[in-house]
Amino acid sequence: MADWIIRIIETSGYFGIVFLMFLENVFPPIPSEIIMPLAGFIVSKGERTFLGVALSGTIGSVLGALPLYYAGYFIGERRLERFVDEYGRWLTISRKDLEKAKKWFDRHGRTAVLFCRLVPGVRSLISIPAGIKKMPIISFLGYTAIGASFWTVILTYAGYVLGAKFGQVEKYLNPISYGVLLAIVLIYCKRALSTDE
Repeated sequence: MADWIIRIIETSGYFGIVFLMFLENVFPPIPSEIIMPLAGFIVSKGERTFLGVALSGTIGSVLGALPLYYAGYFIGERRLERFVDEYGRWLTISRKDLEKAKKWFDRHGRTAVLFCRLVPGVRSLISIPAGIKKMPIISFLGYTAIGASFWTVILTYAGYVLGAKFGQVEKYLNPISYGVLLAIVLIYCKRALSTDE
């Protein structure tokens, strides 16, 4: 898969990064943890600029979040659950994944859209409950852009620093993802305790 991604980035430039990150959001089997570090590696070779790569990744992520947002907005929860039950295996999405994203959104509201961009397994799917709950599109786009830009900058920088060893990025990013997850849980627990008092 890495060769295919490099070929797209090298032949299509920044548009290729936008395209790949769009796909990554719509079809989660194509991970951003491969796309953006590869793009960062290409930056380290002087073939692209850091800003251009990070911006392209962010634009692709935001554009890729929109189909899932609108699926939630227009199709609704019940029909999406039926669709996932029937066809989800082809998209590597299960009802459990959908329910997990919905719980995140129910617990953390709009901030879930921002912080879940840093959490594997929920990153793309958080757009669906945002659509189901009719989160205002401007807020959705803003939170998505902030979270996605943070994520793409980290991944691009990791690929840039690691160079040809960009495959080790996941080893360094797992602690960050788990740290974000822990922070969200602690914030939720604090809110839950303060409302009980």
